[in-house]
Amino acid sequence: MNYLVSYGLIIIGSIITLAAQGFISTCYSKYKKVKNESGIKGSEMARYILDKHGLKNVKVLEVSGELTDHYDPSAKVVRLSSDIYSGDTVASISVAAHECGHAIQDQEGYLMMRIRSRLVPIVNFSSYAGYFAIMVGFLFGLTKIVWLGIYFELAILLFQLVTLPVEIDASKRGLKELKNHKKVDESEYRGSKIMLVAAASTYVASVATTLLQILRLVLIISGRERD
Repeated sequence: MNYLVSYGLIIIGSIITLAAQGFISTCYSKYKKVKNESGIKGSEMARYILDKHGLKNVKVLEVSGELTDHYDPSAKVVRLSSDIYSGDTVASISVAAHECGHAIQDQEGYLMMRIRSRLVPIVNFSSYAGYFAIMVGFLFGLTKIVWLGIYFELAILLFQLVTLPVEIDASKRGLKELKNHKKVDESEYRGSKIMLVAAASTYVASVATTLLQILRLVLIISGRERD
């Protein structure tokens, strides 16, 4: 295989990843400094949205770290990082609304979310098994083992492809709630939309980089089989 192509794919993947990370970091840094006019905290926005949808059984809890926010469907808990939980910024209400979007998906039995949950144990195994198979296969020149590793990588790609619509849909649901909230003005809504588009770009980047990685591995192993 032409090493220029191999290195080119690595560079393209790195650029995509860095661009997405830079986009979300820039947007988050900007909007976590922009106070929302009504002073609504992220935890309050989350509680409002959940109660509006009859999800009083879903708790809103604070967790440590930055951008560690997530919805736990098994525990029925929206977990918000400290800056989001206590913050009264555009970033805070944006992230809180997005995570509540996942809670609403869970309530409605959103198909793609259910599929993603079923894939979690498979992808957890594949992430370790794939790396090990590819490493051993290349180390000992066992092409069939490398192909096995590539199949594991395809399972990871499938999970990422399923995750993408789940995250986009959660953002759409969250933005809808923000738009209908009487205390969120138009400029704050626009800021939230930019924030959540930036967040979605990281998932798009993950799909693209995994696809490029698989393509690179296929080209390498196919070239070796021809030699």
